[in-house]
Amino acid sequence: MNKAKYLYLNSRDEFLRVDISKIVYFESDGNYTNIILNNKMKVTVSMNLARMQSILHERLKESAAIFARVGKCHIINLSYVCQIAILRQRLTLSDGENFEYHLDISKDALKKLRDMYVTGHIAPEEEEKEK
Repeated sequence: MNKAKYLYLNSRDEFLRVDISKIVYFESDGNYTNIILNNKMKVTVSMNLARMQSILHERLKESAAIFARVGKCHIINLSYVCQIAILRQRLTLSDGENFEYHLDISKDALKKLRDMYVTGHIAPEEEEKEK
């Protein structure tokens, strides 16, 4: 299958090409979205998170399945989920070696995320093997 490997974002003033496997999460910042990469680089684009979510589905097609909206402010790369701490309302994203991000997420959103893993509706590692 021809799976998208890069996300291309073009605006009047900038062009951005990002390897989707390097994206750890997207974070809402009003009418802007911060894209956090696994090398700790942060890129800000001028679109809200809802628009970013639409673009991911439109442009990445089936490859967009590695991303999930978690709460009002984040879209995360499911490959980097390390710990879901519901009582502390904290999600830890890490590659296990180079970086660790802690996101404050609502209990309800974390429960839904946990349930997706427990019920087997998430298997990003299987998608990686198909490449």
